[in-house]
Parts: sequence; C-alpha cells; structure tokens
Amino acid sequence: MKKTVTFLILLTAVFMMSNNLFSEEIESSEILVEQGEIVSQSQEGTNTEKKVEEKHIENVSPDMVKGMHLTVFASASQVHKTRTDDLLNNTEMNAVVIDIKEIDGKISVKNVADGLSYSTDIPSVLPYLKNVKSRGMYAIARIVVFRDNVMPRKRPGLAVKNPDGTLWQDKKKFTWLNPYKQEAVDYILELAEKTADMGFDEIQFDYIRFPSDGNTKLCRYGVEHSSVTASAKIVDFLKQARKRLSPKGIKISIDVFGLTTTEKSDMGIGQKIVEMTEQVDYVSPMIYPSHYNNGEYGIPNPNKEPYRTVYIALQGAKKRIPAEKLRPWLQDFSLKGVPYGPKEINAQIQACYDCGIKTWLLWNSACKYTKAGLKSKENQYSYTKTSDEKIRELLKYKDPNASMQTRANNVNKPANTGTVKKTAGASVSRPVAQKTARNNVKKGTKTATKK
Repeated sequence: MKKTVTFLILLTAVFMMSNNLFSEEIESSEILVEQGEIVSQSQEGTNTEKKVEEKHIENVSPDMVKGMHLTVFASASQVHKTRTDDLLNNTEMNAVVIDIKEIDGKISVKNVADGLSYSTDIPSVLPYLKNVKSRGMYAIARIVVFRDNVMPRKRPGLAVKNPDGTLWQDKKKFTWLNPYKQEAVDYILELAEKTADMGFDEIQFDYIRFPSDGNTKLCRYGVEHSSVTASAKIVDFLKQARKRLSPKGIKISIDVFGLTTTEKSDMGIGQKIVEMTEQVDYVSPMIYPSHYNNGEYGIPNPNKEPYRTVYIALQGAKKRIPAEKLRPWLQDFSLKGVPYGPKEINAQIQACYDCGIKTWLLWNSACKYTKAGLKSKENQYSYTKTSDEKIRELLKYKDPNASMQTRANNVNKPANTGTVKKTAGASVSRPVAQKTARNNVKKGTKTATKK
C-alpha cells in the first residue's frame, strides 16, 4: 500500500514538473513572438528563427517639403542621380519636382490624347520615382499647362491664333494651347490623371496662364477675352482639376509669377492668386530675386538683396492667402552678373522661416544645387527666427509691412540685359515672361477683347 502511495506521489510530481516546463516553454515562445521572433519546433529539437523586421519609413509630410526641380532627363542621368541622392540622403532636402510635360510639349506618358504628344526620346520617370518613393521622399510631377509647342501644331483647333487664323507664337516661337478650349483643358487633365496614377504625391501646374511675352495684341481666342474672363477661365481649369484629381488622393499645386503676391490685378495673364489659391493645396510663387525689376518693392537691385526681396514678397502673400498654402520657389542660380552661392541660398531660406514658411522649392535649370547652402539632415530643424530688431536692420525699413505695397516705379529702371542662355532640358523663359507681365501692368496695358 505504502509503495503504491509513494509511486502515485512520484508520478504526480513528475507530471507537475513536466507541466511547468511546458508552460515555461509556451511563455518563452510568447515573449519571443512579441519581440518579433518566430519559434518553430521539430522532433530533432527546437530551432529559433528571427523574423527580420522591415525598416519603418516615415513619409515626408507635404507641409514640410523642401524640394528641388529636376528635368526628366536629369532623373534618368546617373551623374545627376548621384548628386541628388547625396542631397536627399545628407541634407534637409526631402522632395523632388520632376518635369512630366515641359514647354516643348513632348511627354513620355502613353495613351494620352491618342499619343499625339508622346515621344520615345524621353526616358521613363518610373525607375527614379520608385527609388525616391521607396525612401519616403515626396514626389511632385510638374506639368506645363498652356505653353505647348506640340499639340497646337497637331491640333490647330486647340491653339491660340493670329487674326489671320495662323498659329500665334511667342518670342521663342512657341505655340500656346487656348485656355478657352475645353478640348485643350481635357488633354491636360487626362495627362494629369495618368501621371497621378504613376505614384506621384502631387501634381504641380506651371504656365497656368495666358501668354505674356510676344505680341499678345494679336492673340485670338475665338471668344470675348478680357482680364475678367481670363482669370475666370484659369480658376475654372483648377476647379476641374480638383474634381478629377481629389478622388485619387492627389495634392494639387500651382506655380505663379512672384509679383502676384502683391499685385492685385491679373497682370494681363489671368493669374489672380487669391481666387486660384481657393482651388488648390499649395501655391508656389516664383519669388526669384533676379526676376524683379530694379526698384521693385523700393529695392534698388532686388537680385543683390535676396533676403529683403523674399521676405517682402512672402509678407505680401500672407496678407492675401493662407500661409499654410505657401510653398515658394527660391533661386539657386546666378543671373545678370550677380553670383548666387551658399550665402544667398541660405538668406532666402531664412527669410521663409522668418515669415513662418517652412516649406520651399529650389530652382536651377541645370539641376545643380548648392549643398553648402542647406542644413544637414542632423541639423535640419535648427532654424531659429531672426529677431525683430535684426529683421528691421536687414530690411532697412522702419515699417516693412507699410512699405511692402509701395513701389519705386522710376528708380533704376532695368537695362536690357539680352537673352538668357538656355541650358539643355531647362525652362528659361520664366524671368522674361514675368518681367514682361510686370511692365505691361506698369504701362497700363489692357487685355485685348477682340475675338
């Protein structure tokens, strides 16, 4: 009897020990699973395999974009990719603006408008886009809207015409799509939709305006044309774009002349920044100091004073549109004999921060950017606002807000510096066009109302 009881006690003890060991194994397995490890057991023994966790990539927020312009050719060039990768990896730069349609009108996107503008000479943007997105960077597709040297020649019915019915051309002999033609609008929006489907975060519309450089008095649109109808048509284009792109979750931005931040007219090109801003997520005024006439904002030579020029332009914009929608284009190129380097780049960026603007874009037609003018990745959040006293000293104004709208119309009138040398794949007509529009406003030039 005693032997039987002893045996039962020993058997119970063995069972309890085994049960505890099993429980401990289960508990250990649960801990391993919580730590991202997978436990597998076989008859020969227990093998522990570590599950490799995917590195979490935090995507760039659109309101913190610090981007640079790239032509589609630059995005496919190993030399340029090495440069831009260095900037994206090691500086505060975190976004790219890639041309999908430039002013020549050629595109590499298939199945748009029966392929009339499709060109096999243009490299695909998809490999570079995939690479950029895999690193969490922000990708913007730039589409030139109405300046187009291909579609108007293939479909003359969509073009701006001369009085004799021939194609109107600007100073560069480029044709323009007629903003009043719904078929022209549909073409651009079809391209925008196809581009959005590639995986871009945002569509940026450039040249979203009527012609400015050239004999615009000869422009014929087939309808009554005035500053009122022009600005209404531009706003209507943006309304249609929003309707077609918003369901895709795509942000919409626009490029506008820098002077629209303080100029209340449409400048003869249909751009009224307040009305346009209501239809988009971001507005990028091209506030390059080199683009302003001497004497603008009371500054003898804005090109030589990048901080003052950018600060005043943005302060003007903030009075008219929400600051959270501002994402200005800044100058990273030298023009008219004024060299731009790290000091000038940093001055413009600092002016943005002093105006409460933390998102901006850099433009260089050759796609070469000044690394030394940027913060490192480690120090990208180290900007501090300049003191009010120092700002007043930098502006050389007692009251910059009151002086902002005052222009010295006859101070140091700009001389004719000649044409800008064109860089391959570059859009160089922005400065000329903006100055022409500004001069038209100063001269009181009225938009033609002829059919």
